Amino acid sequence: MATGALSSFGTLLKIGNGGSPTETFTTIAEVRDISGFAFALATEDVTNHDSSGWREHIPTIIEAGEVTFDINFKGDATQGFGSGSLYDDMVDKTKRNFQLVLPAGVGASNDTASFAAYVTGFELSAPVEGVLSAALTLQVTGSVTWA
Repeated sequence: MATGALSSFGTLLKIGNGGSPTETFTTIAEVRDISGFAFALATEDVTNHDSSGWREHIPTIIEAGEVTFDINFKGDATQGFGSGSLYDDMVDKTKRNFQLVLPAGVGASNDTASFAAYVTGFELSAPVEGVLSAALTLQVTGSVTWA
């Protein structure tokens, strides 16, 4: 049987400008590897003396986790430093809207994940032999919607 695997090349990570009534999203420059979301459903133990002898749980809160990504750092407006940059968003504790856009062919109607997040990590790397880069972490807050 032939594989149905799809290439992830061309995935975009976009940042919103907070505009109202219509927000504009700009592609973050030179994003490399992207990881996340780490969806998890928390549960609460509700085992009681009337239980059947088996532990019982109920679902409570859904967590979207983090989105991590690496960039070839060039310090443009989408990366940092300066007003509205990822670095300044972290320093200013700014919640921002993001979109993760999967490449064509992944799903005709569900290829864009929209979410709000805080930048919680920004780590520059400047190896002697290598590319100036940065590793970033977004802490998702609230729900993730797919459209």
